[in-house]
Amino acid sequence: MPNILSHICERTESYLASLPKKARKSIGQFFTSRETAAFMASLFRMPADLSQAMLLDAGAGTGILSAALVERLQEYQATLNNIHLVCYENDAQIVGLLRDNLELLAKQSAVPLTYELREQNYIVSQRADYEKTLFSRAKHEKFDFVIGNPPYLKIGKDAPEALSMPDLCYGAPNLYFLFAGMGLFNLKDDAEMVYIMPRSWTSGAYFTKFRKKFLSDGKLTHIHIFDSRNDVFDHEDVLQETMIVRVKKTSTEPESVTITSTHGNHDFHDIHCYQAPYHAVVTGKDNYVFILSNDTDKETVSQISHFNHTLPDIGLKMRTGLTVDFRYRELLSDIKTDDTVPLFYSQHIKNGKVVFPVSKQGEYIKTTQSSLLQMNTNLLFVKRFTSKEEHRRLQPAVYLSSEYKEYSKISTQNKINFICGEKELSTEQVFGLYVLFNSTLYDNYYRILNGSTQVNSTEINTLPIPDLSTIEQMGKELLAMHNMTEMACNHVMEKYL
Repeated sequence: MPNILSHICERTESYLASLPKKARKSIGQFFTSRETAAFMASLFRMPADLSQAMLLDAGAGTGILSAALVERLQEYQATLNNIHLVCYENDAQIVGLLRDNLELLAKQSAVPLTYELREQNYIVSQRADYEKTLFSRAKHEKFDFVIGNPPYLKIGKDAPEALSMPDLCYGAPNLYFLFAGMGLFNLKDDAEMVYIMPRSWTSGAYFTKFRKKFLSDGKLTHIHIFDSRNDVFDHEDVLQETMIVRVKKTSTEPESVTITSTHGNHDFHDIHCYQAPYHAVVTGKDNYVFILSNDTDKETVSQISHFNHTLPDIGLKMRTGLTVDFRYRELLSDIKTDDTVPLFYSQHIKNGKVVFPVSKQGEYIKTTQSSLLQMNTNLLFVKRFTSKEEHRRLQPAVYLSSEYKEYSKISTQNKINFICGEKELSTEQVFGLYVLFNSTLYDNYYRILNGSTQVNSTEINTLPIPDLSTIEQMGKELLAMHNMTEMACNHVMEKYL
């Protein structure tokens, strides 16, 4: 099957040139690069006695992943008698090209290949079969290999796709994890699927139902992460951190997960590999997935897991800032007046301290709306957004109400998070929280947990932390040092690990 994958990729390039990127983005359509497709196909572990193969490529696009997997299967032509490929694609603009590519694939395959092109909604078309299995062990179509690059598109909670898989959905879901869930549903027992997915599913409350179902019915055996978003898709600006996963449909937990990564290349020649214990990767009652790249990551997770409290356990909580400033421009002011209060932004967080004012536009707000105001009390501010290139993901700052005692109320912009207590935090407790969130250990832990550049308050509220008296003691020690640096926080933390 000479150069068939390359030929299909060339045809895809021509298609991409004819269609505006905005149109593809509106339906969540991003095409896999040739190198990524070949790498994904290489991840499958082939059974020793493979005589026939049923393949599924849902959301097949132009057939790049199908071609890569068929090309891989040619290596087994001595024992493989036939291949049957099922592709789902309901984008009318691309179906013609996909059909041509599949016909070419069938003609040039060294192993007899038949195919079906199903111009259906992949999720909705299987709703009846899926619903039956929620209540019984009804039989349905199953495949030896499932490969996919699903659409990346949020849908409404009442969308037909969401209603087809209610056991996976919490709020308004994204099509990508419904495709992954249905892919596992379509897989034979002990067979494997390889999928490209955003990293967002690995943590947070939003994906809890999906994680519990997905990692109950199947087990992660390989995770591949990218140093650059642009290594995954050709000619695309993809904001999500993206990963490739190999999942085996089994209830048996493997000893380890292979975690690989590529750095600054598109051809997968420079791959870093790490074998991580399965229990260290998939952890906790909510099945968070930690991406461990080395022994340091493993030790980080182990050290923090020794703490057995969370913020809500000790009467604290991280919340997101109250004011979406662009929605309330008429309430904002650049200058202080008798009827304004400070509106704190991430720009006011500087080297662990809150610096206010900084001559920023709209850093005061005039309002009586209770939803935009909070008590002027001791807080720990944490930037909600950072850039991928910044040294730290967690960037906290101590806020002391006594420094702004002329105000009974303040406001916070929604690009910062803040930690507050049911009772007012003491100065020592705020500084203790600062020790935790400014330490290298917690910053590393959060990066392992969450690959995005957003600090999610829901996730922070589930992090293991010490009890409040220990946090207070940490704060006392940092205050005695008169030093707010990361190194100073690390020095305090070391005593409690």
